[in-house]
Parts: sequence; C-alpha cells; structure tokens
Amino acid sequence: MKLIADENIDRAIVLQLRANGHDVSWICELSPSVSDEVVLEQAILLGAILVTEDKDFGELVYRRKLAHLGVILLRLEGLDNASKAQTLADVFRDYSEQLSGAFTVVMPDSVRLRPGRI
Repeated sequence: MKLIADENIDRAIVLQLRANGHDVSWICELSPSVSDEVVLEQAILLGAILVTEDKDFGELVYRRKLAHLGVILLRLEGLDNASKAQTLADVFRDYSEQLSGAFTVVMPDSVRLRPGRI
C-alpha cells in the first residue's frame, strides 16, 4: 500500500511499515515542518494514504472539505511503537480495501471508517 507518514509518526513505525512491504514516504524525510494542508497535498501528489496522529486532519477533511486519498488517524496513546505498528498491520490486513478515500480512526480496541472526500 502507498502511504505517507506525517512527521508525528515515529521512525520505528515508518521502518516497520516499510519492512511489511508498504511504500512509505515520510514527511520528516520529504519536507519537515510543512503545514497540514501541504501534507495533504503531498499525499495526493504521491497517490498515498496519510497516516497521522494529528486530530487537526479531521477538521481539514470535514470542515474545510480538503481533498485526500484517505487518512488514517492513530489514537493509540500509551502503546509502544511495536504495538502501534502491529495494530496498523492488523488494520491493513482487515480493512485494506476500505481505506482508500476513507477517514479511518484507529483506537486500541476499535476501528472507525467514514467515507471521505476524494
């Protein structure tokens, strides 16, 4: 799966996603400290789903109706990076066909998918 990881996603998680076979671009490597709007633009340019821990993307997608190819918002506070990476791997395994264009919220015990704006 083609992904772009926001700069708030830990390096260990990015490396694990890559090890799992995902094509992951990372904002820290591409253009650190850019605005959230630019992150969404980069995701579209790369044809990627955004993985982030930043709740502000909900406002950008739903209030401001900015285009995206899919957003995965991680709400996994308190979990170590290995557990976060495993949770993401489970999400990709179980929901891969539903992630494109969706706004997905991943919590330790649940996953919520909402149709988004492409």
